[in-house]
Amino acid sequence: MNPMEQFHAWYSQAQQTEAEPERMSLATAGKDGMPSVRMVLLKQADEQGFVFYTNLNSVKAKQLAENPQAALCFYWLNPQRQVRVQGIVEQVNDDEADYYFQTRPRGSQIGAWASLQSQPLADYQRLQQRVAEYTERFAGHVIPRPAFWSGFRLKPSRIEFWEAGESRLHKRMVYQFSNHSWQMEWLFP
Repeated sequence: MNPMEQFHAWYSQAQQTEAEPERMSLATAGKDGMPSVRMVLLKQADEQGFVFYTNLNSVKAKQLAENPQAALCFYWLNPQRQVRVQGIVEQVNDDEADYYFQTRPRGSQIGAWASLQSQPLADYQRLQQRVAEYTERFAGHVIPRPAFWSGFRLKPSRIEFWEAGESRLHKRMVYQFSNHSWQMEWLFP
């Protein structure tokens, strides 16, 4: 089994038990090397990689522009499994971003326009005012994707699967991409 088949098998099982199985932590670091981690949502996972979306003015997007390497971590409490992914990140193309943006709920589309992500906010009322302004601006119209909003695809070079074991004798297997193929090995817990 290749690692993406393994991921989809575990992800499918997590969808049966977890409220939000698509939650994943994303770790990035800019040119200063200081790591930064936050939760984001997986929007697509296939042989090409793991896709998430964000404001291109966000800290994570700026860090990815400076250093296009990142790590992801999924943790599913039931059945106590974790998947760690490392790789190179690239921005998705405009067609892919446009398509996904149109699948988002209208409120989330307006929120993408209204939020000046990661910038200082004097008070929450200012955000509410911006939401009202964009709600009025786009009333009765299809909301286009803002040019400052897009997605990123992490192309994995390493994927580790961890499953809790009795007496902390966990099962760990890691896949490394090398010479155009995946190599798997077991790791001590």
